[in-house]
Amino acid sequence: MRRTTQTAVVLVSAGLLALTACGTKSAATASGAPSGAPSGTSATPAVDPSAQAAAALARHDRLFPDVATRCAGEGALASATPTPTPTPSATGDAPTDPEAAKYAENHAFKMQADLTPEAKCRGEAHARRISTALTAAGKTAPRTQAELSTALEGLGYPMGGDAVYSFNGGDLGFDLLIPETGPCLTGRLAAALRIEAHGVYMEGGCREPRGGH
Repeated sequence: MRRTTQTAVVLVSAGLLALTACGTKSAATASGAPSGAPSGTSATPAVDPSAQAAAALARHDRLFPDVATRCAGEGALASATPTPTPTPSATGDAPTDPEAAKYAENHAFKMQADLTPEAKCRGEAHARRISTALTAAGKTAPRTQAELSTALEGLGYPMGGDAVYSFNGGDLGFDLLIPETGPCLTGRLAAALRIEAHGVYMEGGCREPRGGH
């Protein structure tokens, strides 16, 4: 009798273990995920470049509200103006003269990205902003690299390690990327201040690359 009771207990225990294991497996596989994996997980959403660009432009406008106001209509104007379709010429765009073609190839590294009307407006507005701050009547223009760097930083432009430099003749120069959006600004402070707004170089950065072959 005692032996029969022990056997029954063993059988009941085995049955409970089997039911528990079955329930665990069902719960683990009901969502198609392995046991212990969090439910409801999904792939990382794709990055939207247009949304990123819009967010960067919004940050720029908060930093430089005067520039934002000046160029507010350029983006809408550019989108409303149809872009003309380029017509390829019979001979193509590449120079046909071998020497000219070689020169173009050797200097391709100096090519700049094109500016949209909005970016051009923004660059020119920043150029006027800097020119007014540095050379307005009654103000002393920076005379050293340190003074120029401090002045530009004070206007809200981050300075990299070599953003400000001196030419051999003693003139001061700078290359900087407008925060958040671009474009580039390249300036030379001599008897007068000249600032050019332009796209980044094909090799990267705002300073004209040296070299070629």
